[in-house]
Amino acid sequence: MVIIIRKPVDLTSMPIGMARIIQTALRIQASPGSRRLFSASTKPDDKSNSSTEPDEKSKSSTEDRISPLRASRVPSSRLGRLFHYGGLAAGIGWGTASEALRRTATGHQNDSHPLALSEANVRRLVDKLTKMRGAALKLGQFLAIQDAKILPPQIEEVLVKVQCTADYMPFDQAGTVLTQALGNDWLQKFDSFNEVPFAAASIGQVHAARVADGEKGFIKAAVKVQFPGVYESIQSDLSYLSVLASTTSILPKGLFLSKSIEVLGQELKDECDYTREARYGKRMGEYLKDDPRFTVPRVFDHLSTKMVLTTEFMSGTSLRQAAKWSQALRNKIGHDVLELCFREILHFRLMQTDPNWSNFLWNEDTQQIELIDFGATREYSEKFIDAYLKLLKAGIDGSRADCIEASIELGYLTGNECETMLDAQYKSVKALGEPFRATSQQPYDFAQQTVTDRVRAEIPTIVRLRLTPPPIETYSLNRKLSGMFLLCNRLGSKIDCHTILDNLMREKSAGSWGRHLSDAPTAS
Repeated sequence: MVIIIRKPVDLTSMPIGMARIIQTALRIQASPGSRRLFSASTKPDDKSNSSTEPDEKSKSSTEDRISPLRASRVPSSRLGRLFHYGGLAAGIGWGTASEALRRTATGHQNDSHPLALSEANVRRLVDKLTKMRGAALKLGQFLAIQDAKILPPQIEEVLVKVQCTADYMPFDQAGTVLTQALGNDWLQKFDSFNEVPFAAASIGQVHAARVADGEKGFIKAAVKVQFPGVYESIQSDLSYLSVLASTTSILPKGLFLSKSIEVLGQELKDECDYTREARYGKRMGEYLKDDPRFTVPRVFDHLSTKMVLTTEFMSGTSLRQAAKWSQALRNKIGHDVLELCFREILHFRLMQTDPNWSNFLWNEDTQQIELIDFGATREYSEKFIDAYLKLLKAGIDGSRADCIEASIELGYLTGNECETMLDAQYKSVKALGEPFRATSQQPYDFAQQTVTDRVRAEIPTIVRLRLTPPPIETYSLNRKLSGMFLLCNRLGSKIDCHTILDNLMREKSAGSWGRHLSDAPTAS
């Protein structure tokens, strides 16, 4: 059952214990299973506030984006988090010893699976990462995207699960964050506020609410509330996790784990600053304001701080529902998100680097793609983008010599690598260029693409033989590109990729944007 707190009762002026008693009483009054919004000043069957009831389409689109959630308090102190990590280490140690005894007793001493990654330990890892949230959960998600196919299958299983899972903090803990961010009267600043979030991730959770919007009256809003202690615990969390990974020897040395953790630490610090996210959301909205294919939610500055971000609620449907849609619509969406990805690289030099499906919503009424969550936005220098494009062009042209030269210029290679390593680098870059090649069949059928598999097939060799970690900028950029390829694959899109890149390159050379928007396919 979901209860939405509404004015005019000023719960924030009361002692917090009394406010919770009143909220509990309201829950008792509501009929089982009820989702109706009602005012604290009216009886549950009062129809006077029925206008605040979300329409059925809004409900279904919101619920469509919800994964099964469970409430658990976020360990917010350093000592509390250390206690959990210590418990995890002890649990893994016990599980490893138990697994060794089990294999000895059953005659499976030659089992190649690492002892530390028994089924019981996999469950321990998933459970602890989802409870800890913050850097713990983010590291799992980070590694899941960065270096798939080089990790032990059991670790991949853990990472896949944590990508789809996160607990949410109970409302008393969320309320404390809201009070600190927006003041004791924070509740009075909303017309309604749903105390149960509809989404939760590594550093925060999102609540549905209604806010005043001038002459428009009240509109639906999404309120992102950061988990307490996440920012303060980033460095200590990553240190604990690094030690845990090293002592269990579950990750290959070629991962350059210390470099990955350094990059992740900075990304997490950036994402914990919701004022930064708001700034980039506004900037992306400005860039796309004349592009009818996309919409970016407005930010309500007076309801946003470093730990709380309130934006216009986007009512579109998750792209996970794409299997129900026509081929023409799936082609259009795939085309538009892929074109946007390269426009971000070539023109904006500003990219939202999180490829999560949930960041792209399709609004059937407006025929627009709704873009949400700009916490992972990154900027790139013109020098880096030019070097990256040189490498991509070498892959498209299929020139091994140009590919090696561009890889050295970009920092992927030192020039002292063995031929096996150089071949692996060339094959992966050449595969990446395939969809954009004029000689490839266009429109390119992403449902049949093998690019990501071919690139991943080279990763174990690259990880084993590379002499230097990848350039810092490529962690986020490659994550987004890989995610977009997989998104188009899941959509089953057929896209003229050669024309997309060719048009954008021409625009870049001419110093103009948006000249070829009319070339975008329609959903019909």
